[in-house]
Amino acid sequence: MHISIIGGGAWGTTLAQVLIDNHHHVKIYDVKQENVDKINQKRHPFFDTVLPDQIYATTNLEEIIEFSNIYLLSVPTKVIRDVLKTLNTHILKPSVFINVSKGIEPDSLKRVSEIVLEEIDQDKYEGFVALTGPSHAEEVILRHLTLLVAASTDLQLAKKIQHTFSNEAYLRVYTSNDLIGCEVGGAVKNAIAVISGACTGLGLGENARAAVITRGIVEIVRVVELMGGKKETAFGLTGIGDLIVTASSEHSRNFTAGKKIGLGESLDQIYSEQKQTIEGIRTIEAMHGLSKKYKIELPMINAAYEIIFNGLPVEKGLEKLLSRDLKSEDF
Repeated sequence: MHISIIGGGAWGTTLAQVLIDNHHHVKIYDVKQENVDKINQKRHPFFDTVLPDQIYATTNLEEIIEFSNIYLLSVPTKVIRDVLKTLNTHILKPSVFINVSKGIEPDSLKRVSEIVLEEIDQDKYEGFVALTGPSHAEEVILRHLTLLVAASTDLQLAKKIQHTFSNEAYLRVYTSNDLIGCEVGGAVKNAIAVISGACTGLGLGENARAAVITRGIVEIVRVVELMGGKKETAFGLTGIGDLIVTASSEHSRNFTAGKKIGLGESLDQIYSEQKQTIEGIRTIEAMHGLSKKYKIELPMINAAYEIIFNGLPVEKGLEKLLSRDLKSEDF
């Protein structure tokens, strides 16, 4: 199978190696010449690893379009709409879109699958799959055991992508027809990971982290159900599984960004130090807007919004959470 990868960052390049391991053919498109040069020198642009000889990258979009009609989207959600607009002007035949980024558009509250449907002409659209789950690129590039989910409203397409990425050495992919639940869980867990990191930066300990992860699942479930997904999905790989790995690891950009917030760094400082996108910050913004619009209770996310975007001191945000009315634990 031939697959065109849009985005030669940490995850896109890592998945290119997975596909080569699985005997597929890939080309990577990236706008950054430095990333393209590194990949073509068989070096990963973010990690100190050697890439397979078969991986090739280019800044020529037309070359990618000619190569395949299966596009793996591995770009930040903040640019995904513009990327899709550009693709739409070049694509000539029905195409499959596999998204591996995890985020929700703050202004529209749209999931990536919805943005694809808006920006890609109907005659150029064949299907969509979200490939998601608990996965640090730092570990997958070293071929460490990882489980993912291929989610789509088209279960046959999900199964096709499942077989494309699965292997018997280190990567196993499940399928799901709850596209909404998988997309929402993957996005909202990034917001909770930022909050978990902030607690760590404040030195609150493991008890606090466990509390954030557990109550974070409650907030994920509320959003999943509101947006039309299945509650049960939040308790699988794309919900609690992804949350555990993201909310407790220094590999996680979202956890690390939150930790810096807890240590008192400003958002501008954090962005200047981090080359890769911090999706959790954008998701906090999106979920705060959703909470206000639909009047659903997301106390941790809303407190995080006040801290990050309105300058509320972290200690005051914590005090605000702890002073809420006492209640029973429920979902």
